[in-house]
Amino acid sequence: MPPAAGYDLIGDVHGCAHTLERLLVLLDYREIDGIWQHPERKVIFLGDIVDRGPRIRESLRLVYRMVEAGHAVMIMGNHEHNALTYCTRAPEGFGSEFLRAHTPRHNRLIKETLEQFEYYPDEWAKYLDWFKTLPLFLEHEQFRVVHATWNLGLIRQLQQQYGQNSLTDELLLESVQQGSFGFTLMEQLTRGSHMRLPEGVEIHSGDGFTRRTFRTHFWAENPQTYGDVVFQPDNLPGDLEDRLLSSEEKANLHYYGKQERPIFIGHYWCEGVPALVTPNIACLDYSAVKYGKLVCYRYSGETQLDAGNFIWVSVERDEY
Repeated sequence: MPPAAGYDLIGDVHGCAHTLERLLVLLDYREIDGIWQHPERKVIFLGDIVDRGPRIRESLRLVYRMVEAGHAVMIMGNHEHNALTYCTRAPEGFGSEFLRAHTPRHNRLIKETLEQFEYYPDEWAKYLDWFKTLPLFLEHEQFRVVHATWNLGLIRQLQQQYGQNSLTDELLLESVQQGSFGFTLMEQLTRGSHMRLPEGVEIHSGDGFTRRTFRTHFWAENPQTYGDVVFQPDNLPGDLEDRLLSSEEKANLHYYGKQERPIFIGHYWCEGVPALVTPNIACLDYSAVKYGKLVCYRYSGETQLDAGNFIWVSVERDEY
């Protein structure tokens, strides 16, 4: 992580390049020789630069140049991992041509990205190579960063077995094979924890997909019901929020205690005015690509986070 007087952590961009530039101006960054920079501070991007939005190529160019010049660092989001596995050919005998099958659902998720790079294949190949090197998390002595869920056991296992915080070729292959360490690692860190809905129940979510699971968070100290752990913009059907958690469901949940150092996450499609999740947890994904907000937290070493340090811009129609 590049040393700095402070860090500006920015949530899921999803191709909203104009909005990102407006946010950087608001944060007193300036574009010098094609690279956005600040004389004292650095940016930490929480992943999910690609997919969905109108200016994915421009967003990646901006972020990549900042990272290469040492003015920013970026961790991997689930959409970078999706793109990497979607575009990586599988070994012989794997069962499909690519690591991520080209199903209608997967095709739809990456559609805008591939369309915007249709005439720039070499540039896209460069970014795919870069995605392979992205850290899955950051652990500073004062704070932590992960795209979705801080699973300490998996993180320590990765560090002990592989001595790094990024994917290897072996882990990339494992990451699409259910039951493997690589698969569990990427599911937890970049997609978060999910809980299966009761038999016959499904959610028709706002992004047009039908889901049979819901996203759960990792900061409920003693959860008793589904409503205590659900963390997504889509409501649970009927009175499911009042449904009691089983012992097995409780055992599969994670807990990040209030005594832990501050942590920053993205991924969860929050809405409304940016607010702290807990005194030491900030989610920075406020649905920018759905005409929400692109959100930054200006961190300067505080041990307890302050909601006054959120800075954001709303996505305007000129983005599209």
